[in-house]
Amino acid sequence: MVQPIRNRSQVPLDSCDLETCQRVFDKISADHAVAKDSDEAERMASIIIDLYRQGVRDPNHLSAMVEAARGLFEPESGDEPKA
Repeated sequence: MVQPIRNRSQVPLDSCDLETCQRVFDKISADHAVAKDSDEAERMASIIIDLYRQGVRDPNHLSAMVEAARGLFEPESGDEPKA
């Protein structure tokens, strides 16, 4: 019998994978004051999981990519935060 080829995105995440994703989520949430029950938090979690499944495993790279995807950059000096 021919078995289908499964790529990494089809394999369930294990506890170590989820722990890494949770740490990244918690850090970004705390750094940017994102409420964990908000729509923004849901979008961030989805992006984190998607990127992780695509092979982004380094927490620093994962954080940077999630922040870039969500536009969560720190305001430059003199710039006011956007409402």
